[in-house]
Amino acid sequence: MNLKNIIAVSGVSGLMELVSSKPNGLLLMDPITKKTQFYSIRMHQFTPLETVSIYTSIDTVDVTTVFKSMMDNEPTPLSSKVKNEELMSYLQSVLPDYDRDRVHPGDVKKLIKWYLFSKDMGYLTREEEKTDEVENIEEA
Repeated sequence: MNLKNIIAVSGVSGLMELVSSKPNGLLLMDPITKKTQFYSIRMHQFTPLETVSIYTSIDTVDVTTVFKSMMDNEPTPLSSKVKNEELMSYLQSVLPDYDRDRVHPGDVKKLIKWYLFSKDMGYLTREEEKTDEVENIEEA
């Protein structure tokens, strides 16, 4: 999974790719339209996708681990008519020990939306990139 430069921006739907950072904001590219735009830190909050975690009963689990579990648990349910109980049931099947007090249906909707978007854009792969790098080093 390559989520390193993928950013969620407050007030903007979807995810963006980091092109460059400036002292007063970020230059981001929309992966669908390939248009680049500057987003000011005064008007937006930025969340790198690789830093997102889901609360569990013991600790937190990073979003890449949850995405891997979602890939193994296809198909992913998402439509505008999905009931909250169905969303939480799906999260239970993907992450059985999620914290029921701190994880809400809106969080699960956003998680599924990010997952589907990342999958469509090709950011999610089943193979570990780090293991490929280790194999290449060992061969040399």
